[in-house]
Amino acid sequence: MKVVVIGGSGHIGTFLVPRLVRAGHEVVNISRGKRDAYAGAPEWAQVEQVTADREQQDAEGDFGDTVAALRPDAVVDLVCFTPESAAALVERLRGETGHLLHCGTVWRYGVSHSVPIAEGEGTAPFGEYGIQKDRIARLLKEETANGGLATTSLHPGHIVGPGWHPIGPLGNLDPEVWRTLSAGRALRIPGIGAEHMHHVHADDVAQGFALAIERPDAARGEDFHVVAATAVNVRGLATAGASWFGQEASLESVSWDEFRAGTTAEHADASWEHLSRSHVCSIEKARTLLGYAPAYTPEAAILESVRWLIDDDRIEVERPLAV
Repeated sequence: MKVVVIGGSGHIGTFLVPRLVRAGHEVVNISRGKRDAYAGAPEWAQVEQVTADREQQDAEGDFGDTVAALRPDAVVDLVCFTPESAAALVERLRGETGHLLHCGTVWRYGVSHSVPIAEGEGTAPFGEYGIQKDRIARLLKEETANGGLATTSLHPGHIVGPGWHPIGPLGNLDPEVWRTLSAGRALRIPGIGAEHMHHVHADDVAQGFALAIERPDAARGEDFHVVAATAVNVRGLATAGASWFGQEASLESVSWDEFRAGTTAEHADASWEHLSRSHVCSIEKARTLLGYAPAYTPEAAILESVRWLIDDDRIEVERPLAV
């Protein structure tokens, strides 16, 4: 099968593209050509590279032509962020491509009312990113239900892997968290730390896409959560993080106002965005229809990221990892 991956040099594509090559597919990666994948793999030597600026071509109205000209059997779209962009690609591929797979997000849901959240049962999204992604997923589902292009949307949580900073115990990217935990110092957390985050290793997201490609009849017209089998809350991740350095977590509960006063606006806003949602998503549908079986727990995936950051001198810690 010929598979075109749009944005295949990013987090998910780093693992998805080699997976597809190993499965025997002919793979084409469309990207801006400005960076390599986060991790090298010999399979990349077999991948056709096409350079294209999605945003510019969308504005000019010919990105769909670029994709269609490659005559793919399946298209994996990892970098679509507006319903207009999604609709244009669907319109161009309808009748020419067998399957369009879209990368969404669990942020298509707002704050949690009950957990785990099954597909389509979360509250209404808030914020431009989540609202747009939810609209795209609904657009794709309606397209297939109406007899048009076969589509599938897969919705990851907080993507983790070597090569970038993970969302940490405070729900943000502040690297000082790891120094604090490694030193055994008190970590100020907003509230009591019961809010959840649902991480997923990028390779497990890649697994979900690969399975959906292999099982088009099961995936057609569906949306799936692709997250770890479990979620972790602030207390749990801080406790695990401290233990990686041979420490016990010392957590100091503060109000949100106090928390904001002790960090940057960027980190405080990111914490609120992640923790206020407190997502825990079900993967039962993906297990049942696709055979999805995530290999990583959130803790193992985040530890892998932290280890890479330390080994690559991206963060400073007070003690070496003890695991």
